[in-house]
Amino acid sequence: MLAVTAAYGLPLNEHAGAAAQAEKLYDLAPARRDTATLLHFTDCHAQLLPVYFREPDVNIGLFGARGQPPHLVGEAFLKHFGVAPGTRLAHAYTHLDFERAARRYGRAGGFAHLATLVKRVRAQRPGALLLDGGDNWQGSATALWTRGQDMIEASRLLGVDLMTGHWEFTYGAARMKEVIAGEFKGRTEFLAQNVRTADFGDPVFPAYSLREIQGVPVAVIGQAFPYTPIANPRHFVAEWTFGIQEESLQATVNEARGKGAWVVVLLSHNGMDVDLKLAARVTGIDLILGGHTHDAVPSPVAIANRSGKTLVTNAGSNGKFLAVVDLHVRDRRLAECRYRLLPVFPDLLDADRDMTALIRRLRAPYEQKLSEKLAVTEGLLYRRGNFTGTFDQLILDALMETKGADIAFSPGFRWGTSLLPGQAITLEDVMNQTAITYPHVTVNELTGEAIKALLEDICDNLFNPDPYYQQGGDMVRVGGLRYRCDPTRKIGHRISGMALKGKPLEAGKRYKVASWAPVAEGASGEPVWDLVADFLRAKKVVKPVTVNRPQLTGVEGNPGLS
Repeated sequence: MLAVTAAYGLPLNEHAGAAAQAEKLYDLAPARRDTATLLHFTDCHAQLLPVYFREPDVNIGLFGARGQPPHLVGEAFLKHFGVAPGTRLAHAYTHLDFERAARRYGRAGGFAHLATLVKRVRAQRPGALLLDGGDNWQGSATALWTRGQDMIEASRLLGVDLMTGHWEFTYGAARMKEVIAGEFKGRTEFLAQNVRTADFGDPVFPAYSLREIQGVPVAVIGQAFPYTPIANPRHFVAEWTFGIQEESLQATVNEARGKGAWVVVLLSHNGMDVDLKLAARVTGIDLILGGHTHDAVPSPVAIANRSGKTLVTNAGSNGKFLAVVDLHVRDRRLAECRYRLLPVFPDLLDADRDMTALIRRLRAPYEQKLSEKLAVTEGLLYRRGNFTGTFDQLILDALMETKGADIAFSPGFRWGTSLLPGQAITLEDVMNQTAITYPHVTVNELTGEAIKALLEDICDNLFNPDPYYQQGGDMVRVGGLRYRCDPTRKIGHRISGMALKGKPLEAGKRYKVASWAPVAEGASGEPVWDLVADFLRAKKVVKPVTVNRPQLTGVEGNPGLS
């Protein structure tokens, strides 16, 4: 037994082993003088408790992005970043052997454990600022039912200093204004240089904040998700415009420099591919702390531009990671950036008492409802990936069976936690996949031609060669319909071989299609979580799910495809 234990790298004294691992993972080298420290997390999607979250096995990069971060998965990811296979870090960063590793290392994240890590780092880095990259208030039942209030209170206790956003806007402009003028006032600054009024183009939020950290003036500029009115319902923010706003951003950088900033940081929710392009076009930004695409990238990517270089990062999702950035300054310029992306492992970090008490209070009114066991899964359920996931397939199956539809569509959201085989599927688990403010199920009749055009359009949002035209999430999940996809081709030519029950889809024939999350104003229908919950209650046991993944061509050997 001792030999087996040693062979698997397990500590002989479990408690002492955990303490030693925590010491090695979370203790930082002393910071030098003239060093400002930033802490960054993003895309937690309202997950207050520790979760299982499987990283993608498909994250395809094309053309210049092929084989480059963030488009690396599995073994290719480990090799590129020098992470040893089979380790705790390999589990945090990849999908490899997910079930076995999850059972060994446990869940990740959780605000009580994140709070402990934030306090630990702040004790080692006095004055460090905590930055939230957005997608904080959405992704769980309690966040939806309280309109983000649970996450607002948790973030205040966590000590978030600066924030930008995306899904926060789906609670509507009035709610955003209410929080910022109320509970955030004097505590958390919401920054977004690219959000303006539709009538006169006036800024809605402050563009940046200039803070002095350990004697170093640092400007943090906010960049909200630029495609909010496209990816989400426009009517939630009808009076505001978004966009990337390169010229405005350049002017903001110049202004911050003119007012004395030695270091300029962009707190971004663009997505990493957009940030990589932006870094080559806008000058004077030292570092981009990125989010939206949920990519956990252990080290920054350096991008050259006219004035030097910009470092681009992305800090994962679901509360799994905390980035620690030491910005060392010499002669009033950034001389060195030390970046560490720390996984949040609850088995290595004690739960913070104050945060634990707050979470219990926030969840107490809903605990009984959330804990209802709907069914048991016999297979691994997950969402993340360019084309589909097993939990996505479960939702598609529920839509088709319940609505008697030939075909089903489910949005390509990147958020949604994972479940291991043998776990009960609770109402909370269903809500973790579906909790949005526009959850309506709709049924329509579409021609084969319209279905083809729809798939082509959505696929272009994912694989357009210009990152600025990648305006959504991952590919829509498709049930019932089989098809081929060549991501390397142009729009109109990526989707082919569409077939339903072995028969080619006919361009002029109409098909019954069920879907959910319509962005049009005035849409109605039952909430998708009610439909899925009833489907699961009737099933009781969910057999291992076979996903309806399209046949991919043109991407053989791509390191973003495992």
